Amino acid sequence: MAYIQGEGRGQGSLFPVVLDDLVPVDHMCRVIDAFVAKLALSELGFERAQAAETGRPGYDPRDLLKLYLYGYLNQIRSSRRLEVECRRNVELMWLLGRLYPDHKSISEFRRMHTEAITAAGAALIRFARSCGLIRGEWIAIDGSKFRAVASIDSVRERLALQRYLDSVKKADAEQETKIDHSAVQAALEKLKQNAEPEAGFMLVRQQALPAYNIQAAVDTENALIVAHAVVLDASDIRCLRPMAEAAKQAIEADNFNVVADAGYSNGEQVAQCEAAGMMPFVPVMRTVNNQGDGTLFGRNEFRYVPDSDTYICPGDKKLLRKHTNYKDRYTMYKASSVDCAACSLKSRCTQAPRRGSARHLYEDALNRMQERVTPEAMRLRRCTVEHPFATIKYRIFGHPRLLMRGLMGARTEIGIATMAYNLKRITNVLGAAKLTKELLHSR
Repeated sequence: MAYIQGEGRGQGSLFPVVLDDLVPVDHMCRVIDAFVAKLALSELGFERAQAAETGRPGYDPRDLLKLYLYGYLNQIRSSRRLEVECRRNVELMWLLGRLYPDHKSISEFRRMHTEAITAAGAALIRFARSCGLIRGEWIAIDGSKFRAVASIDSVRERLALQRYLDSVKKADAEQETKIDHSAVQAALEKLKQNAEPEAGFMLVRQQALPAYNIQAAVDTENALIVAHAVVLDASDIRCLRPMAEAAKQAIEADNFNVVADAGYSNGEQVAQCEAAGMMPFVPVMRTVNNQGDGTLFGRNEFRYVPDSDTYICPGDKKLLRKHTNYKDRYTMYKASSVDCAACSLKSRCTQAPRRGSARHLYEDALNRMQERVTPEAMRLRRCTVEHPFATIKYRIFGHPRLLMRGLMGARTEIGIATMAYNLKRITNVLGAAKLTKELLHSR
């Protein structure tokens, strides 16, 4: 029995292949093409959005943006790999009209357009709102660590140089020792040559590695990322209000609910969000009395009296206000040594001569939020915001490590990845054919 035979390489064809016939109507390439065609690139900040009248013609930024969206959706982020794909990938031939840009032009486009790419992602969110895909009632916020390009040794060297320069500056101010100016100049030159001066150590899979903290605000209706940010702080404690405000600007809503994990428990920012109409649902992190093997009275056993600004202990004695620490945002209350010495409950209350209790400056806001938090809200957070990070890390990036150096490079990559994720998510909800039609009609 014979095998199925292909055509001969030298065989001519009476009816040449048309590229448009090779790309199905419901293909993702058609969605990318319609979306980029819809954008007003000059208004978004893309350079050369209008062709110059003189000089050598350059590549249209629309074509390079299409190339990157296609690449990130197919785990192809390297400019050299994208250059190769343009010459062998039929889908890219259709998308770019058989253009073959070199890797330098491809990489320069990504390097130059950090803000413009972010603006293009915001335009996609506005389109999703116009289609009713974003409700704007619940916004889930979370952060995840993405490995930086920098090596562990290079970051350690940079931090050591910074510590050395700080010590020299301190010694110079105190006039303690003689300074070696040549060593200082060499240290400054090394710092200037560092390709990634912002990356710091963060816990990635229980290991301290150079990384960036990527923040995302996700609408719970269809798990679309409405706002994102790249921050240098490894902790999420100061990110609640900035991310909530970014989401508010994106969805253009006056009042909505914000849900996040306990890492965002910041009393000051909780109060500010409440005042701005952004109602936070975040589990409150409380300090625990760890003395006496954890068997001593906890802070919940003490009742606060607002009128007298005092606490009442389980022995019905008062704890008076002593001092306020504005740096750590708490007020300390202490009982009388005489009352504690005569109290029959002292062995169950404290091992110190008298009991003290700290009250957060924004305790009322934390208490209100604690009453709002429910298991259903936390389940909604997990079901909403974990999915986009997993998709970006392993379906778009392939592995959670950035290719571009520096904070601006990280913002650019996350901006493209977020736009690619949202485009793919909208396509899954509406269908490629319907989405393409909506994009073409909304120009």
